[in-house]
Amino acid sequence: MVYVSRDQHGKITGVFNSPQHENSHAISSQAPELLEFLGQSKRQEDVQTLLTASDMAMVRVIEDLVNTLIDKGVILFTDLPEAARDKLLQRKKIRHHLSSLDNLLSDDEGVL
Repeated sequence: MVYVSRDQHGKITGVFNSPQHENSHAISSQAPELLEFLGQSKRQEDVQTLLTASDMAMVRVIEDLVNTLIDKGVILFTDLPEAARDKLLQRKKIRHHLSSLDNLLSDDEGVL
């Protein structure tokens, strides 16, 4: 997801990694209107924002691929370089922590 700003006619005027003001809103990085805007944009920052969003999604794809290969026994976790193992473990811990926080919030439903 990236954030866009629009003019009074609803046309995209800017692309950002995070909301810039109350008028900016999230849009899929694959939205046809966004891709059209980027094809016409002369601003390197706009294209860089989309590339960064795509990189973040690609990291998850690669991480899932590595985990699938490990689960299927195609590679061993210990076959990976130490730095890669450390990063995978760190991301797993972060996702577990986020999942725990989500569970805490959902367990409180109906209490108030």
